[in-house]
Amino acid sequence: MRRWIGFLLSALLMLTVSTVNAGPYSDTVELFKNAGASATFFGNCYGYAVFPSVGQGGLVVGGAYGKGRVYEHDQYVGDTSMTQVSLGAQAGGRAYSMIIFFEDQRAFKEFTNGNYEFGADANAVAITTAASSQVGTTGANSGASGGKNDATTRGQYYKGVAVFTIVKGGAMVQAAIAGQKFTYSPKSTG
Repeated sequence: MRRWIGFLLSALLMLTVSTVNAGPYSDTVELFKNAGASATFFGNCYGYAVFPSVGQGGLVVGGAYGKGRVYEHDQYVGDTSMTQVSLGAQAGGRAYSMIIFFEDQRAFKEFTNGNYEFGADANAVAITTAASSQVGTTGANSGASGGKNDATTRGQYYKGVAVFTIVKGGAMVQAAIAGQKFTYSPKSTG
């Protein structure tokens, strides 16, 4: 029994350490840099927020949560979290990666000034065929493509923000109204 407890504690420690390093963030950024639809945004954006894994689930009432990092001119400047509540016809669960590009300093400052919220008019572009038309960014439709590296859809900025998602797994049917809220805290310099 002690052996199993030791094993579980070691596994938990390794999991905790792996989530603290930059690995998941840099891996997710590379994934989006290699996806056709989002790759071009890195060259002309002011900054971006990347979420390696957002978990979403629901049955009539649903929710989603994910932690991310915020980058200004490719420099890590702070942490963010996203929560979503949705209401409507929905069932299932899934995980996806998400990146939010900020076109200019104004859009970046709006996001980093505290609590930020996506309205019902926000759009997201889904980069894999596994994605449904509802990717959780407030009920808007989105396009889909053949794969992570050969995306044919093209996103565009809307009110200074462009959002892309890549579904990691799961299945979710959703025809719901959802709103996403984001929090931001600057990187600690201590």
